[in-house]
Amino acid sequence: MDPTRAVAAMAVASLLLIIIGSRRTPRSCRNFPLERSCPSSEQTCVSREKLQSFSSRNSNHHISPPSPYLLSRLLEYEQHHKRCDPLSKPFDRTSKNEDLAQDCRYIVFTPGNDELATTMLSLSSSFLYALLTDRVLLVDFDPSMIGLFCEPFRKSTWLLPGEFTFRDRARSAEFRQVFSLGHLMRKQNQKQDQKLQADTASLLFLYLSMDYDDHDKLFYRDETQELLKNVPWLVLRSEQYFLPYFFLLPCFRTELDKLFPDDKETVFHHLGRYLFNPSNQAWGAIARFYDDYLVKAEQRVGLEIKVGNPYETPPYLMLPHILKCIQEESKILPRLQQNNTTTRITILPSFRRKTSKVILVESLLPEFYSELKNMYSTRPIADGEGSVSVRVYRTSSHEGMQKSDRNYHNMKALVDVYLLSMCDVLVISPFSTFGYVASGLAGLNPWFLKNPGDYETKPLEPACRRAVSPEPCFLFHPGEYVPNAVHHCRGRLGPVPVILYCEDFVFGFKLGNLKC
Repeated sequence: MDPTRAVAAMAVASLLLIIIGSRRTPRSCRNFPLERSCPSSEQTCVSREKLQSFSSRNSNHHISPPSPYLLSRLLEYEQHHKRCDPLSKPFDRTSKNEDLAQDCRYIVFTPGNDELATTMLSLSSSFLYALLTDRVLLVDFDPSMIGLFCEPFRKSTWLLPGEFTFRDRARSAEFRQVFSLGHLMRKQNQKQDQKLQADTASLLFLYLSMDYDDHDKLFYRDETQELLKNVPWLVLRSEQYFLPYFFLLPCFRTELDKLFPDDKETVFHHLGRYLFNPSNQAWGAIARFYDDYLVKAEQRVGLEIKVGNPYETPPYLMLPHILKCIQEESKILPRLQQNNTTTRITILPSFRRKTSKVILVESLLPEFYSELKNMYSTRPIADGEGSVSVRVYRTSSHEGMQKSDRNYHNMKALVDVYLLSMCDVLVISPFSTFGYVASGLAGLNPWFLKNPGDYETKPLEPACRRAVSPEPCFLFHPGEYVPNAVHHCRGRLGPVPVILYCEDFVFGFKLGNLKC
């Protein structure tokens, strides 16, 4: 070969390698926490297309569709996000304080802890806040959360770049002391000045975790929201589902009534289904388990059991109350004959078909699954319970304790919560954010088990009670006056939005509907 042509061929080959390499790892992606988190190569998100076909098939279960206005606002938000995302020029200008007057204002979400469920609850609240205030939502995930979800906004990213200006400082304790809204409010009180100079700040930290103080709680006021409008960067940290309080603020109420006009108990359902599409790796595990164990069942029962301290409340103490709930009070599952009862063999006609039910047990302790499986596989169904076959399966999270610092565990937790959300009936533990997420994604009113501390002190009380709404509970709200639900019904007909006290925590409140 002619040496000149050989050199030219090598140059072309090198150029192709450079082009291919640039497609694999674009320059704009080099600052992301992990290279695989960069959205440069558009990958099909399987769960976004397939998830609807795996929804609950209970004919009595109806979920109202999202409102046309919500769908249009989500479309507008996606376009806004694409204009201002970390791969855009406006982001570079705003992050360098070169152009603070343009329409790219941001809220950066940082998780309050490492638990998957609490992150999903607080992140959905942060997204609704971004919608209400025309901000762009970015997330600051640590490596244990990377790769769990598809990018929710197509051809864009919500991940904060790894080398962003204040990324490391935002995780420090000093950041709250210097940049927080609560610190600004505290200084203002000390100066006894009537006007708060928040409009001159380029960045403020919103601390909305469970241990926030009275100055941090001033976030939940109309006048504070007015002051925050001109701050280009807000960094929010929380592990709470705090969006119910937005429905009590006059500055947001009109827009919220348009976004969710008829049904206030499906807010998390619609936002969660939009934001949290499992990654292809997670969806593969979900679909395989569903096809192997759940798809043929006529009723799928999800049982989520959370034990804070197994030494204080051992499984053997909890199991009788759990059985009382699922067999007697809710009548979800058939009762069994006692061990000392002589089994009567009844020959059924061949056309008598058994109703198939599946119990999906999710707990960090394996004892509950083992006991239920042994009972329903070795003891016959009690007389009068009909012809029922019951199979018991468990999810993957049987590790004794939650190891939420590992990406592998978070992946399994995501698989488990989505499998529970595909059930027709849910029985969950009180104060369980994992159960909140499963119920909210499913759009099901769950049965709440009794508080573990009441098993010995209040043995005669009901073992469980039915929730009136699938909405998660705002456990530690600001504590100011919450309007009485009855007041909302005066002069109104049909379902109206109300704030309800949580069934599992008397001091918390949640969204719901009430027929007057």
